Parts: sequence; structure tokens; C-alpha cells
Amino acid sequence: MKRAPKRTLWRLMFANPASAVYLGVVGLAVGVATIQPLFVDHGMESLIWVWPALLTFPTFALVAAAGDALFGADSATWYLLTGVVVAALIQSLALGAIWNALRRPRRRLDPTRG
Repeated sequence: MKRAPKRTLWRLMFANPASAVYLGVVGLAVGVATIQPLFVDHGMESLIWVWPALLTFPTFALVAAAGDALFGADSATWYLLTGVVVAALIQSLALGAIWNALRRPRRRLDPTRG
């Protein structure tokens, strides 16, 4: 029985332990980065947004490079925040696919069958 593509995508991206933990860590980092400036006054010198970018880095590097190409050196904040979300979802999908491949039962090769 073949599963619907939307259901498979949802299951790979959200409904497995590896993806859920990863998205939770990235969500926590984004939450802390959003709330931290409300409690600490240090002007514009905070590096708190480095953590969400580092957690999504392999994919976020491509998004940031595209932002530099589109907007120049001053990429729009909304673009970078959207890039963190998109990068996290892409990496969550990859983690889900890896999790699924590792958890799938192995098929034994039958030497009598050609």
C-alpha cells in the first residue's frame, strides 16, 4: 500500500524523533534569540542570532548566499528569518529520511532468486 506524498512528507519532516528533537532545538534557539533583547540592553552588539544560523548552517549558507545575490550585503531581516525556517525544515526532512532508512527492516537477499 503506497502512502500519500503529503503524509510521507509530513512523517519525514515532523513525525519522527530525530526531526522532532532537531526542530525543537532550532525553535528553542529562535525563541531565545527573539526574547533575549527584551531582557538585556546591549544595543546592536548582540550575537544571539548566530545560534539559529549555526544550527541550520549547511542549508542556511545557501540561503544567505542567495540573499546576498538578491539584496546585496544588507539582506532583509525577514529574508534571513525565513531562511532559518526553510533551512530547518529542509534539514528536518533530511534527518527524517535518514531516520527512516536506518529504522527500515533490512531485506535479506535470497540466493535462490535471480
